[in-house]
Amino acid sequence: MYGPDFAEIYDHVYTLRGKDYPAETKYVTEQIRGRLPGASSLLDVACGTGGHLRYFDELFEHVEGVELSEAMLAVARDRMPRTPLHQGDMRTLDVGRTFDALVCLFAAVAHQSAGELAGTMRCFARHLRPGGVVVIEPWWFPETFLDGYVAADVLTPDHRTISRVSHTRREGGASHMDVHYVVADAGGARHFVESYVHQLFPRDLYERTMRDAGLTTEYIDDAQSGRGLFLGVKEGARRP
Repeated sequence: MYGPDFAEIYDHVYTLRGKDYPAETKYVTEQIRGRLPGASSLLDVACGTGGHLRYFDELFEHVEGVELSEAMLAVARDRMPRTPLHQGDMRTLDVGRTFDALVCLFAAVAHQSAGELAGTMRCFARHLRPGGVVVIEPWWFPETFLDGYVAADVLTPDHRTISRVSHTRREGGASHMDVHYVVADAGGARHFVESYVHQLFPRDLYERTMRDAGLTTEYIDDAQSGRGLFLGVKEGARRP
């Protein structure tokens, strides 16, 4: 998942397909500070190339990032050389400190089994101060997933042309997405495939595992391209 071929073009692909990182970051920050006005530190789990994190860095006094893919993390480190960035797995997360806020965006949390989700939520909660806020972007729910969905784009950043064609299908309780890329420039053309599995967790599973981890649960259904956002506050007194 997320090898060097894709890491090189990742930001171009999503920005040119309409992902608005500054606006999403601003919205998530507003949701965090609506629940913890004094929030000043943030951990971005599955931060990727730092697409959101670089804007969170402008809005919080201290930010850190965690990413499983070393190829994606290398891009983030080039972009944010002074920001603490950790190579790690959200299921066994331990960066050695707590934060006012923790975010896990772009449906990264769905790249695990239902049995692992509860442990991940406990890891998230352990990295929050009492009263801290977690923001989680889910993948599609079983009833909102479109089986057989196909998407296609031709993108022209800089000196390159990128063709992207994806197909997503349901297999059991998960969605399987195959994405074909052709990247062409003056030196020639190359083709590679990225494949992703997202679990189609039901809404009540997210809510139950959050509550079991000591987090309140709230769902905003009109955010993040229609998938919505889960917000939780860690039990305990807020900082003054």
